[in-house]
Amino acid sequence: MPPPNGEPVVLTRADLATTWTDADDGTLTLKADGTFVADKICVAVSWYDSLAWSGTGTWKRGSGEEQTFVSVTFDAAHPVGFGTAAHPQEVVRKPDAYAALKHGEVLKLWTAIGDPDNDYPNCVLTSPAN
Repeated sequence: MPPPNGEPVVLTRADLATTWTDADDGTLTLKADGTFVADKICVAVSWYDSLAWSGTGTWKRGSGEEQTFVSVTFDAAHPVGFGTAAHPQEVVRKPDAYAALKHGEVLKLWTAIGDPDNDYPNCVLTSPAN
């Protein structure tokens, strides 16, 4: 699945500190103090899994020369499955980072979900551009 429409963009912490919404009305509110509140947002946790997560935590901004990345760390663990018969404990993974795009007046944070060979949808969060 190709990236959603938009050009890579470098965003400041102030640009990111807003409420982002996904296609299923999940919300991610990034706060200026580096914390967040999530309500059923799409996240990518492995090549085959996409889940909607809620909770609180912290976020970090990373940036290259052309694009910003946002990583979120939830305060509470979110199990994504179970281990093997030999190791039956729940598997917990941190969500993949979101990459920033700008398409017209819309800012996007996105990450690929699922198996790239099977055209799974992308996880896209949007916010109006400042």
